[in-house]
Amino acid sequence: MASQVADAPAENTSPEAVVVRFAGDSGDGMQLTGGQFTLSTALAGNDLATFPDFPAEIRAPQGTLFGVSAFQINFGSREINTAGDAPDVLVAMNPAALKVNIAALKPGGLIIADTGAFTKRNLDKAKYDTNPLEDGSLAKYDVLAFDISEKTIEAVKPFSLGNKDALRSKNMWTLGLALWMFDRPRDPIHDWLKAKFKSKPDIADANIAALDAGHAYGETAELAGPLAQVHLDPVPSEAGLYRTITGAESVSLGLVAGAQLAELPMFFGGYPITPASAILHHLARLKEYGVTTFQAEDEIAAICAAIGASYAGQLGVTSSSGPGIALKTEAMGLAIMTELPLVIVNSQRGGPSTGLPTKTEQSDLYQAVYGRNGDAPMPVIAARSPGDAFECAIEACRIAVEYMTPVMLLTDGYIANAAEPWKVPDPASYTPFPAKFLEEKNAEELLPYKRDAKGARPWIKPGTPGLMHRIGGIEKAVDTGHIDYAPDNHQAMTDARRDKVLGVAVPDQEVDLGEAGSKLAVVGWGSTYGPIHQAVVRSRRKGLDVSQIHVRHIWPLPANLGELLHGFDHVLVPEMNTGQFKTVLRDQFLVDAQPLTKTSGQPFQIAELEEAIAKYFDGVDGNGGGQVPANDQQLPSTEAD
Repeated sequence: MASQVADAPAENTSPEAVVVRFAGDSGDGMQLTGGQFTLSTALAGNDLATFPDFPAEIRAPQGTLFGVSAFQINFGSREINTAGDAPDVLVAMNPAALKVNIAALKPGGLIIADTGAFTKRNLDKAKYDTNPLEDGSLAKYDVLAFDISEKTIEAVKPFSLGNKDALRSKNMWTLGLALWMFDRPRDPIHDWLKAKFKSKPDIADANIAALDAGHAYGETAELAGPLAQVHLDPVPSEAGLYRTITGAESVSLGLVAGAQLAELPMFFGGYPITPASAILHHLARLKEYGVTTFQAEDEIAAICAAIGASYAGQLGVTSSSGPGIALKTEAMGLAIMTELPLVIVNSQRGGPSTGLPTKTEQSDLYQAVYGRNGDAPMPVIAARSPGDAFECAIEACRIAVEYMTPVMLLTDGYIANAAEPWKVPDPASYTPFPAKFLEEKNAEELLPYKRDAKGARPWIKPGTPGLMHRIGGIEKAVDTGHIDYAPDNHQAMTDARRDKVLGVAVPDQEVDLGEAGSKLAVVGWGSTYGPIHQAVVRSRRKGLDVSQIHVRHIWPLPANLGELLHGFDHVLVPEMNTGQFKTVLRDQFLVDAQPLTKTSGQPFQIAELEEAIAKYFDGVDGNGGGQVPANDQQLPSTEAD
C-alpha cells in the first residue's frame, strides 16, 4: 500500500455534507456503484443529489481517457440542491480515471486508487510519463493507494472464478469500503445483489463477498492518516414515505398520474435516444395502469402513432431529445392544427445535430417555443429537478387535456439521470381533470371546431354514432372543420389557436428566495435551480441584495412576470445555452435581462454563479453577465496534462 498525505491537516469534526466521485473505465460499473451508494445514503436519511457522467462512446477502448465513466454524489445532514462543485473524495479505478478527474478534486481531498490497475500499459493509455502515485505529483492530496484488484481476487477465490470474472466484482469491493467510510448499511446491497443475480447465486455470493471484504478492510486495517470513518446525521425532514427518484422515473410516474387524473388510458410512442430512452424503459413496466408503450421504427412514426392514439381517445405521449424533437416537428404542427391533446417530453442534451449525446444543455428552448413552421403555438413547461418533473408531467397532461393542445415538457440530461430523495405525494391531494368527449351534436350541424370558454374544441372519439367529422393538417373552416383556404378564415383560425395557448391559466410568478424589488434578480429555468439557489443563499449571507426567481411555465409566461422583473435594478439570466430565455424575456417584457451563459456540457457550479452575482455589487458598471469560461476542473480535457 502506498500513501501520500497532504500538508493540510484533516478536520476532526463531522462535515455537514460530503461530495464523492467514483470514476473508472466504462466497464468498471461506476454507475452501478454510485447508484447503490445512493440507495444506502437515502436509507441513512441524508439528503442527496447525484450526477452520473459517462462517455458517449458505446465502448471506448479500455483504459483510455475517452472511456472514463464517473458518478458524483453530494450528500449530507442539510438541504442538498446540487451534486456539488468539487469532490472531497475521488475513487479512481485506473490511471485514466485519475487523470480525467484529478483537477476537480479539492486540495487536501482524498484519492483512493487501485494500484493493481496502474500498470505500464494503462499509464501509457492515460498519457502518464511516470506513475503519479509514486512521483510526488499528488502531494497536495491525501492518497490511499493499494491493490484493490488483488484484494478482490482474494475475496472471491472460494467461488472458483477466473481472474477476468473475479475482477468484475472490483466495484463491489470499492463500494464496501465506501460504505464503511460513511457508516452506511450493507444489508440493502446484499438484498439487491441476491435479487439481481437470482438465477446465478454463485455470482451473487461472489459480489457479496467482495462487498463485505471491502467493508472489512476499512474496519480492520490500521491505516494512518487519510482513511477515517465519517458519520453524517440524517437530514431533518417531514414525516412520510420517501424514495430516491431519477428525473426519468419521475417523468414516467407523473405521466401515469396525469393520465389517471384525466381518467384516460395512455399511449406512449417512443424511439431510443440518449438521454430520453429511460422514459420508455420505465413506462414499459407500468402496463397495469393502462399504459401502452410502442417502440417505433423512427421518431416520426413514434409521434404520429401518439397523435393517432389521441385521435382515438387516449392520452398520446411521445418523448425524445433534441435531434429527435427536430424530426418530430412536422407532426407537432399536425397536432397543433388538429388540436389534439399530446404530451411531448424533451430531455435536452448538447447540440446541434448529434452534438454531445451524454452531456447536458438547455439549448432547445427556442425549438420548444418557436421551432415549427407557420404560427404554431404550444404551451411549454420546464422541470427544475428530478422530483419536480413529477409535478410538471401532471401539469403538462392537465393543460393538454383541458385545452386540447400539444404541450412540451422540458427536462435535460442532468435531470433525467440525476437522483434525489422524493417524498411520495398523497394521491388525494391532486384535483382530477377528467377528459370530456362529445357524445352528441353540439349544433344542428356537428361543429368539430366550436370552442368552449377556454378556446378548446370538442374531443370526439371516432365511431361515435352521428358524429362523423373531418380533421387534418390542411386549414379548416371556423367551427365546421371543412377545408377552407380563405384568407379571413386562416386569419381567424390562426388567431384562435394563438389565443387558446396564450389563455392557458398559468399561476402568477413568485420570488423563490429574497424579496421583490431588490437590486438583482437571478432568473432561471429548468435544472439551473439548484446551483442558482445555493449561490443566492450564500450571496445573501454576505449581505448582498439579491433574489431568485425560477420560472416553470416558459410559454405562456406568467402574467405578472414582466411587472415583477421591472421592479429589480438588474436581471441576470443564467442558462446552459447562448442566452435563449434572456431573449424571450427581452422580447415579451422589454426588460434589460443580461445573460450568463455556459455551453461546456456540464451544469453551473455554485462558485461560478456566486462570482457572477458579486460583479453587480463591486461598484464597476457594466461588468455583469457574459459567458462562463470553460472549466477543466469540471469537464477535463482528455488531452490535458
